[in-house]
Amino acid sequence: MFRIISGKWKAKKIAAPKNFEVRPTTDFAKEALFSILENKYDMQSVSVLDLFAGIGSISLEFASRGCQDVTSVEMNPKHTGFINATASELDMPLQINVQRGDVFDWLKKFRNKKSFEIVFSDAPFEMEGKKYYELISLVLNNKFLKENGVLIVEHQSRMKLEHPNLIDTRKYGNVSFSFFEPNKGDHQEL
Repeated sequence: MFRIISGKWKAKKIAAPKNFEVRPTTDFAKEALFSILENKYDMQSVSVLDLFAGIGSISLEFASRGCQDVTSVEMNPKHTGFINATASELDMPLQINVQRGDVFDWLKKFRNKKSFEIVFSDAPFEMEGKKYYELISLVLNNKFLKENGVLIVEHQSRMKLEHPNLIDTRKYGNVSFSFFEPNKGDHQEL
């Protein structure tokens, strides 16, 4: 079970079926994350890519806060069905576009197609370190981030990510968020 912390559906509790093996971001960590994001971005005008969306805890939080453009990528068909059903129940099916597929394959398939202000990744904690770096590289090197964008990678606090684009890591118990800026020079002036 998780709850939506703020916005239109503030305090709404969402219960996933008991047979779902998920680890939603804790309320404490989610509150801290959204406090950081809301200081930098207007939630109603950003586009968000939620990788390893699970049962939609982060996607639904963005939509509740008014974000109109959330793309959720999740491989498990039960989870994608749950996100779609929950989004419909909460009157936000037009805000959340659920894509079923392996995140790495999806990133390769859609490279250079669309950019986002916020790319959030909550990969399974058991994912090996080199896969985290592959993910970071796929996002940063394929124009998934807008010029003012940020990639946020949720990971176990004991794992230390190092990268030239790393700008900050915030620790909340056994969970950390690492923030990465876009590659410099990727964006052409209009």
